[in-house]
Amino acid sequence: QVQLVESGGDLVQPGGSLWLSCIASGSDSKIFRRYHMGWYRQAPGKQRELVARIRIGGSTNYADSVKGRFAISRDNAKSTVYLHMSSLKPEDTTDYYCNAEDIYDTKQYWGQGTQVTVSS
Repeated sequence: QVQLVESGGDLVQPGGSLWLSCIASGSDSKIFRRYHMGWYRQAPGKQRELVARIRIGGSTNYADSVKGRFAISRDNAKSTVYLHMSSLKPEDTTDYYCNAEDIYDTKQYWGQGTQVTVSS
């Protein structure tokens, strides 16, 4: 079992930057290494979509809409995954969710979300 807690959501102007963090509790760093980690977002009335993902080996993939603007990273010693968001656009406004996927049984865990608003 792992619990995920996101933080960092805020109101930011278009073109601005933001850091999101997601801390995994209920696991130590050794166990955190067994999870692929990801950030998803879900706008009202729309399906949840993948924003960025980082696997246990460090490889990453991004949604086309955020490539070159967002960067995902992980610190296994701190059981934390980050999302650096830059050149933010109003269409990035929504709730962002942290996801962990256990590599052994593919079980998924979700955080409660953090709200990002991009507006002038």
